[in-house]
Amino acid sequence: MTDRAHAEGHAEERAGAWSGSWVAERLGVELTGDEALTGLLGLALRRNPKRAHLLVSNVLGKHVPQSPSVVYGHGVALGRRVRDLLGADAAERAVVLGYAETATGLGHSVADGLGPAPYLHSTRRPVTGVARAGGFEESHSHATSHLLLPEDPALLAGDGPLVLVDDEFSTGNTVLNTVRALHERYPRTRYVVVALVDMRSPADAGRLDDLAREIGARVDLVTTASGTVRLPPGVLEKGQELVARHEAAATDPTEHPATDPTEHRVTDPTVVPTGRASAAATSGVVRRVELHWPRDVPDGGRHGFTGAHRARLEAALPAMAARIAEALPAGARRVLVLGFEELMYAPLRLAHALEQTVGGDVAVRYSTTTRSPVLAVDDPGYAIRTRLVFPAHDDPADGPGERYAYNVAGAGFDAVVAVVDSAADTPALHAPDGLPATLAAHVPHVLLAVVPSYVPRPAHAPERPSMLPEPLRGPDFSSYAPDEVGWLLQDLSDVTLEAPTEEREEAIQSGGAHYAESLPVEYQPSEQYQQLFHAALETSAARLARAVGAVTEIVLAERSPRPVLVSLARAGTPVGVLMRRWAQYRHGLDLPHYAVSIVRGRGIDANALRWLADHHDPADVVFVDGWTGKGAITRELAAALSAFQASDGITGFDPEIAVLADPGSCVRTYGTRDDFLIPSACLNSTVSGLISRTVLRADLVGPHDFHGAKFYRELAGADLSPAFLDAVSARFPEVTDTVDAQVKDLLSADRAPTWEGWAAVERISEEYGIHDVNLVKPGVGETTRVMLRRVPWKVLARAGAGADLDHVRLLAEQRGVPVEEVADLPYTCVGLIHPQYTRGATGADGKAVTL
Repeated sequence: MTDRAHAEGHAEERAGAWSGSWVAERLGVELTGDEALTGLLGLALRRNPKRAHLLVSNVLGKHVPQSPSVVYGHGVALGRRVRDLLGADAAERAVVLGYAETATGLGHSVADGLGPAPYLHSTRRPVTGVARAGGFEESHSHATSHLLLPEDPALLAGDGPLVLVDDEFSTGNTVLNTVRALHERYPRTRYVVVALVDMRSPADAGRLDDLAREIGARVDLVTTASGTVRLPPGVLEKGQELVARHEAAATDPTEHPATDPTEHRVTDPTVVPTGRASAAATSGVVRRVELHWPRDVPDGGRHGFTGAHRARLEAALPAMAARIAEALPAGARRVLVLGFEELMYAPLRLAHALEQTVGGDVAVRYSTTTRSPVLAVDDPGYAIRTRLVFPAHDDPADGPGERYAYNVAGAGFDAVVAVVDSAADTPALHAPDGLPATLAAHVPHVLLAVVPSYVPRPAHAPERPSMLPEPLRGPDFSSYAPDEVGWLLQDLSDVTLEAPTEEREEAIQSGGAHYAESLPVEYQPSEQYQQLFHAALETSAARLARAVGAVTEIVLAERSPRPVLVSLARAGTPVGVLMRRWAQYRHGLDLPHYAVSIVRGRGIDANALRWLADHHDPADVVFVDGWTGKGAITRELAAALSAFQASDGITGFDPEIAVLADPGSCVRTYGTRDDFLIPSACLNSTVSGLISRTVLRADLVGPHDFHGAKFYRELAGADLSPAFLDAVSARFPEVTDTVDAQVKDLLSADRAPTWEGWAAVERISEEYGIHDVNLVKPGVGETTRVMLRRVPWKVLARAGAGADLDHVRLLAEQRGVPVEEVADLPYTCVGLIHPQYTRGATGADGKAVTL
């Protein structure tokens, strides 16, 4: 049966069956109360030692995909009822508090219905630098500790009503714990408890009134429906035994010779790491869609969400929904917007806006992933029909673990839009068993949308100068024309920073110095080497032009129609200039272009980011580099931007790097993934505007300074920077049609990173006894850098590699470095830095290196 037929069958079954009957019949659980209850709730079995059953809401958007209009409408309607209860004056002073993880979106929707009320939700994610304003325990939950982390410490300190929102009011313990804890710290005279359903037992029904008398405050309750769950004696033990029996059957091939439809865990090793499923499963495609989330609008209520935030989000939602709609595959008729654990409100509002954008032609549904472990049973009388399992990908404080998406597999979705925050956009997310790959095994199209994680600005941020210097430009700094690039660097040209290569290597490997604290002596190419450079440029200029055109067109299509190009100095700078030239040649765009410093182990220049944020929208910034090796800079940039967001509270910078060549499969924005000779890698400053690599040393670069670099004016006679740019730019007209075809293919292809380069480097590091991935430099460009700047040990060359390695072979010959041919090498070549280097040292093979 196809997924769509399966889904239609499910719909027919649900029309005649209550999704709690399976549990009710087997455990004797009874749901009594309002007639609306069975429409609002189903039942499932928890994999939890504290409670056997789970009330599964049909209108919350957590476990059961539902129309976003229905989900949002229930929350807004509750908020309007609270507003009517409180009256206009009290509603103006109210604060709404929602509970993680299940009610974060519901609480936010209630706040929207209430009116101008600020919103805060509890969280299980601690945030560095944000002080706790309180916390409480949820005794029956699988994850019990809740934190309150408002950006404004005064948010909870007012005397207006506090509105507490949860999806269900079952025993009342969580609300009682919360009110007692907050009332002791922030006393007030009125509380309103809001829930979709009130399912308290008669024994619990009076405890809210008792609490009100205890603290001397009024406590009201607003719900959509009410009833009671009647549990027979021994239900916990019976439920645990039933769960154990079904899970054992699901893993026993003698019980289920075919694939068990209730357990959709991706364990098949044939699933391709990029997220495209193998022939053994649905061949899903994973693509990223850029939302252009509005700057300084929080992703939710973890740190507070104000009326001003609400107004800016409302204004931006139609455009974001339009971008999602444009990215949907042609002919999609059933689409799921899938949120991420506590991130419920942003995906809900995007889904709601998408539903309004596409109209009745497309059925939009909304649900989210969850931490909650629940048994799946493919039966029309059971609320959780299927379960997808994948590892946590947001580095949770309580350690790694399984996460789940329910009722997604087999539901007939043509596409899933997975929405995560940037803190969860990690390598683990994109791993072969990560969420996108798991979804792609069951859904034809997966779109990934990332919302920037909002981090409050520190309460006592260190003082910084109000004005940072303007970018350096040629001809005063660099041989590039002044409009080609602005350098967010300070000029250290008058400082002696060069040291002999061998001395630098010894100091770096001994831990006595960081590589960015000094500069290698600039390599002066021989006449023979310069001839190789010119021959390589002549041979590869058209190929380079195609790659430049392709990566620029992808950036314009997917990142921003008017991007701000920010090259990672210095290897990225020629590429950034060429991308700027292509945008001008092909589209008449005059794009801003800057170069900034990033240092492995030290991060990106934070002052440069502050300058960029002051002058441009961070969402428009596209970081540019020449190529990827093993992906170290890709990871460095992501970590640095996350730290910067935590320290400065500035959001919107996208860590995705655009590169000319991605042989390491570390990024998704590239011109090619071929490992070929990029001639700008053959030389140092003389092909990069006569600028040195960047310098970061405490005695030269203060806390309010840009990182430094030198301008080698004295090398002007050997400068090939303009010649390199002009040779490539001259080929633009002849490659235009080829670029158009290539871009069309790339935009429809699965470009998710596989990190194959990193895996290959780890393997080589161990096979050659180096045991340090930082000493393994894969690819033609990185190998060239090893030969020019470091102490090389040997070069591994792919058997049969041709002219792309002529310059590497020449450098190896000049330096007495062996070149070893290796079959099935994933790169054209790999440069190995001498391990454990001291002058006169031997390598891992016991042989002395020749310098």
